[in-house]
Formats: sequence, structure tokens, C-alpha cells
Amino acid sequence: MLKISLLGLFFGTIGTTLGGIIGIFTKRNSNKFLSFVLSFASGLMLAVVCFDLIPEALEMTSVFTVLLGIVLGIITMIGCDVLVDKKFSTNNSNIGNMSLIKTGVIVSIGLALHNIPEGLAIGSGFEASATLGFSLAIAIALHDVPEGLSMAIPMKSGGMNPFKIMFYVILSGIATGIGALIGAIVGNISIGVIAICLSFAAGAMLYIVSGELIPESNKLYSGRMSAIGNMLGFIIGLFAMIITG
Repeated sequence: MLKISLLGLFFGTIGTTLGGIIGIFTKRNSNKFLSFVLSFASGLMLAVVCFDLIPEALEMTSVFTVLLGIVLGIITMIGCDVLVDKKFSTNNSNIGNMSLIKTGVIVSIGLALHNIPEGLAIGSGFEASATLGFSLAIAIALHDVPEGLSMAIPMKSGGMNPFKIMFYVILSGIATGIGALIGAIVGNISIGVIAICLSFAAGAMLYIVSGELIPESNKLYSGRMSAIGNMLGFIIGLFAMIITG
């Protein structure tokens, strides 16, 4: 059980950490480039929601339960958004671009929620067989790299300290380890619980895409690059789902 949890923690944090490091050391900080990164992340997340989270949840439970999970995820992220907005508007007025930092923090919270069912998949996968567990873990680690990038770049562009950026990035990845621990403890975890987790994560990510990433991307740059980034992220996300599915 401890081994499965540690493996889930390692694979859950390695991808986001690598993406965070790339984001911190990325030299280009133009609005056009940043808009592309945010819109690319939104397309990628939308593909995960449409072709992974919601279909998986619908195979496990009823449409009503999935809709309930999605609504709960959206409401939770609205609450997080309000709290984060209040924190940064009152306590951090000395930092440059609060809007970008808030976007990065909201993305990290949403991805942490999304990483819990990923961890459940790793934990239950290892319970089934080591081969399945490692296959799932490697696939999840690879697709976590652009997620770490989407957290780090807006925070960096907003003027946040690199160590603080890495704290948020790693904290988001730790959620995968927590999910793996739950999966290892429960073993053949309830299908209903997994379905709720998946649909909840889908709702959280839908809010992030429509309420944070796309509006922030369009605010930074109004040209075609943001639209191209969104479509490219969606296509690559779909391709990744096919490869790892």
C-alpha cells in the first residue's frame, strides 16, 4: 500500500513539476505567447473533460449523477475563485499582475481536484496488476507536463516568486498521490465514488476553461493566436486520449 502511494505521488508530481520548471525558465513573456499557452491549456483541458472524464463517468453511473457531480465541481470552483480573488486583492497589492496570478492559482486548485481521480486510477491499476499500474502512471505523468506549464507561466508573468510557484505546482501534483493512497486502501473502490470524482473534476475543469483561461487569454491578446492555441490544445488532447486509452 505504501509503495503504491509513493509511486502515485512520484508520477503525479514529476509531470507537473517538470512543466512548472519549464514555465519558470521560459524566456518569452510576450502577451501573444502567454495568450497562446493559456488557450492551449484550455483546449487540452476541454479535450480531457469531453473525451475522458465525462465518458468514463457515464459508463459507471447515471446521467443525473454525472450532472450532479459536474454542478458540484463548478460551484466548488466558483467558491475557490471568490476566496482566491479576495486573498490576492487584499493581501498582495504589491505584486504585479494579480489577474494572471489568480488564474495560475485557480488552475492549480482545479488540477489538484482533477488529479485525485487520476490517483485513484493509478492505485486501483496497481491493485489489478503492476503492468497496468505503471502504464497508467506514465501516461498520467506525461499529460501532467502541459498542466504544470499552464500553472507556472501565468504566475511567473504576474511576478510571483519562483519558489512559491513551485510550491503551488508540486502541491497540485501531490493530490495524485492522495488519490493513489485512497485507491490502494479501498482496493476495488466503489464505482459510484469514482464516477462522482470524475464528474466533479469535469465540472471544476469546465469552470477553469470558461471562467479563467479563455477570458484571460482573450484579455492578453485578441488575435488569432489564442484561437489557434485553443484548437491545437484540443486536438493534441484528443490525440493523447487515443494514445493512452
